[in-house]
Amino acid sequence: MLLGLCSAGGAALCYGIGSVLQADAARRTTASTGLDPRLLTRLLRSGRYLIGVAADGAGFLLSLLAVRSLPLFVVQSVVASFLAVTAVLAAVLLRMPLGGRDRAGIAVVVGGLVLVGASAAPDHAVALPPAGDWAVLGGALLIVPAAMVVGRAPGHRGAAGLGAVAGLAFGVTAIASRVLPGPAGQPPGRYLLTLLMDPSSYALVLAGALALLTYSTALQRGSVTRATAPLVVGETLMPALVGVIALGDRPRPGWEWAAILGCLAASAGAVALARHGEIEPDPAPVGPDRKDPA
Repeated sequence: MLLGLCSAGGAALCYGIGSVLQADAARRTTASTGLDPRLLTRLLRSGRYLIGVAADGAGFLLSLLAVRSLPLFVVQSVVASFLAVTAVLAAVLLRMPLGGRDRAGIAVVVGGLVLVGASAAPDHAVALPPAGDWAVLGGALLIVPAAMVVGRAPGHRGAAGLGAVAGLAFGVTAIASRVLPGPAGQPPGRYLLTLLMDPSSYALVLAGALALLTYSTALQRGSVTRATAPLVVGETLMPALVGVIALGDRPRPGWEWAAILGCLAASAGAVALARHGEIEPDPAPVGPDRKDPA
């Protein structure tokens, strides 16, 4: 369980670093109209974005390790604290001083994480029946048309809507990671074949790509606040509910109140901290991309 908590904390650190770099790169890249997959192609020419994606990749691997041994409500609450990490790093590295509201938000996040950690009980991956694995893939597919519709909304409304869609997509990746079959002593080739035959593997890839695209687009439409606050809510609360209802996630006996209060506090503090992740406006060009100095 300690390894799981440390992995989740490491994931939050990686996501915090990645969010700052990706937000900066998105603002420096030609703005897209609608939900345009070519945005990712343009962003991949940015050194900042590539480093941010690499940090997110490391965070994902750490969160994948965490969800194999901890309930989803614990892992997602810890991961949501990446905004506290972002605020602290921005204050130290980017000279973005913490205000009273920011300090209060960090305190609420830390307090919520203490409650969540205290309520955690060891858990294990759950093998769903075939219908359950297909349901996870179905959930990922349902997000696609929603993203296309919301992607047409301009400005701050589009940023908030796409942020919410990204949060749901990130939530699906967490659920898919949790229900993926473990190696169970299988040879690498046999285990790879097992993964290729599992619908949850495709849900993980589809939801991950969609989350990356919708969040990057949201960062171009409006402030980091409007894009990230609904993302935090979606990626935290939805997987937590699914874990409790369908995957048998339970806190320690008698600690249910701490789990609920801690999860809500960590999410609320993270949403409050989203404003601190705001990068100074640097309007995206409408012509060819500017050269990225990174």
